[in-house]
Amino acid sequence: MKITRSVVATAAALFSTPWMAQGFSLVQQQQHRQQRPATRLVKLFAEGDDTDTTSFANAALTTAGAVASLKGETIVVKYGGNAMTSQDLKDNFCQDVAALQKLGLRVVVVHGGGPQINRMLEKVGVESRFEGGMRVSSPEVVEVAEMVLCGSVNKEIASKICSSGGRALGLSGRDDSLLQCTKEINKDGYDLGYVGKVQQVNTKLLNELLDMGICPVVSPIGTGMSGTDEKDVAFNVNADVAAGRIAGELCAARVLFLTDIAGVLNKDKQLLKSLSCEEVDALIADETITEGMIPKVSFATSAVKLGVKGAFITDGRVPHALLKEVLGGGQDAMGSGQGGTVITL
Repeated sequence: MKITRSVVATAAALFSTPWMAQGFSLVQQQQHRQQRPATRLVKLFAEGDDTDTTSFANAALTTAGAVASLKGETIVVKYGGNAMTSQDLKDNFCQDVAALQKLGLRVVVVHGGGPQINRMLEKVGVESRFEGGMRVSSPEVVEVAEMVLCGSVNKEIASKICSSGGRALGLSGRDDSLLQCTKEINKDGYDLGYVGKVQQVNTKLLNELLDMGICPVVSPIGTGMSGTDEKDVAFNVNADVAAGRIAGELCAARVLFLTDIAGVLNKDKQLLKSLSCEEVDALIADETITEGMIPKVSFATSAVKLGVKGAFITDGRVPHALLKEVLGGGQDAMGSGQGGTVITL
């Protein structure tokens, strides 16, 4: 079944109403229903090709199947790339998170912010360099990264989710020792400075927030291990790594990595819609998957091996990509088949 924007429209019509967004009481909700009969659905049926009776019904069935499978489950989303720099895509993403919360899903957001960090480093005159594809994090670089990620970037995301009708709280990996780290040792022998390798995740904190209906929005700045000399040291953590590890520790149903690519492609540049971890290894071995794609699929396979049921490498350049991939797969909730690659065990 071809899933278009009707999935998004259907979810909005069926599950997102003004009284849900505004937190009205049950009595007020009943009064609202009596005063305003199902005009939203009437409009939806009358709007044209994308929302005629058949397409609406198909999208409703698809959405209902996905919600039935995932309601009460946890999904972790790594938010980054162009989806963080385009104002329209920012708004779409935060609306998607709020909509999924209303549908009964537990959502955790882990965000990046590389371009924002680069701009601030340039502005304050701090030099940085990359080794083996990773930023070397001197104390000065980490200080700037923490200022940017835990400040304006983190709070803007949390605020926009709230203004879209959801509930969100911005956190640093240093808050309540959420992400405890040791120093990352690069496999090629590069000294990356204060780049953190996540050793422990405070899942108790995350679950308490999720149980209250709050979406934790996590900036990937970790802290040192408790009981060591580095317990108060800030570490710069790769956001993809943090998202995968958090998803694994929470036994999440899904983890989605929003990127600036269509997904994993074969040698003919055609999208591979689904892969197993074994197939990923084979594609790396025969050099179908190369260079910058290798870390992305590695983070995804690591999450799956930690117990996540499905890892999505999703094209974040597509409007409402999060909502489409979570709801567009119907009962099996394994993606729309159009928006990226799903990796399973």
